[in-house]
Amino acid sequence: MGKPKALLDWGGELLVNYQVAQLHEAGCDEVIVVLGHKADDISRQMRATDCRTMLNPRYQHGRAGSLRIGAKAVNRETDAIIIMDVDAPRPAAFLRKLLEAHRPELAITRPVHNGLRGHPIVVSGRLREELMAATDESEGLHGVLGAHVTESGEVDAGELLDLGFNTPEEYEQARRRFGLGS
Repeated sequence: MGKPKALLDWGGELLVNYQVAQLHEAGCDEVIVVLGHKADDISRQMRATDCRTMLNPRYQHGRAGSLRIGAKAVNRETDAIIIMDVDAPRPAAFLRKLLEAHRPELAITRPVHNGLRGHPIVVSGRLREELMAATDESEGLHGVLGAHVTESGEVDAGELLDLGFNTPEEYEQARRRFGLGS
């Protein structure tokens, strides 16, 4: 991408700042951003956001480390945890819909569209310890989700489900679909 995805432009602001603002607007009390690659560059440029940043110095060893660090930073009394990637932007209205669909008896609430599951995922606060124990060998987040498949709910995500990006072309396509680019 030429630079960290978190620092990409998203409607005139950094993508990470957009995501943090959308989470707050959706009603999240606490937003934790786990940084790895280029953490200093990203944290320097996102000073204006209302979030806590945590560092994963071993980010190159797999995603489960970031999951553990983020889960450990979450308030122990939390009811629900949204887990999302910076490269899958979602507007506050959708995040709010996802949170509202999550009920106390559910371990997980996931967005779906046409039979496909996506992100972000809402996980019950009671799974915090499991998230803190996740390893790449135990399939990280997928291992935790798999252990609670019978306790999960779903929300129709519509076309938002496939708005993540890994290439410059996918990034530009996502920007166009959000009405941010030509």
